[in-house]
Amino acid sequence: MYYCLKRQLIKNVWLLSFANQILFKRRNICIFVAYSGFIMGRIISIDYGFKRTGIAVTDEDRIIATGLTTVPTHTLIEFLDKYFKQEKVDEIVVGLPVQMNNSPSETEPQIRGFVRKLQKKYPNKPIHRVDERFTSMMAQQTMIDSGLKKTKRQDKGLVDEISATIILQTYLNKPI
Repeated sequence: MYYCLKRQLIKNVWLLSFANQILFKRRNICIFVAYSGFIMGRIISIDYGFKRTGIAVTDEDRIIATGLTTVPTHTLIEFLDKYFKQEKVDEIVVGLPVQMNNSPSETEPQIRGFVRKLQKKYPNKPIHRVDERFTSMMAQQTMIDSGLKKTKRQDKGLVDEISATIILQTYLNKPI
């Protein structure tokens, strides 16, 4: 039996804190978020490109996706090595570029090769693929909606970072 310690209504979502777990309750659906004494690792998302790669991560509770950075693609593995030593990362999400007819895009063979390298280098980290159609367009629209000036919106690195964030949020929102 768990005892409710705290109950708050935040934007139509009940946050219930129990003695050993935190869960969100929305429309009678409960999602277990964290257990005390159990530290979940982050999930990292990669929007792979030929020149540069956008990277996003979750918080420790795996609730919020946040853009991390954009790195030159040739230094991506080195960046991931450093980041995995600094932070606990349990899963990797890589964008899956497909065309409107669901056939793989022309960049998919290179991304598959990169995913194979990741699987060899980090065999204990599951790698998930998420459809990345329209993420660049959504990133551009996000920048417009947030009021960024045109010069800042032309920063392709920022577009890649926001795209990686959208890919990660898509993965987080998928049904369990």
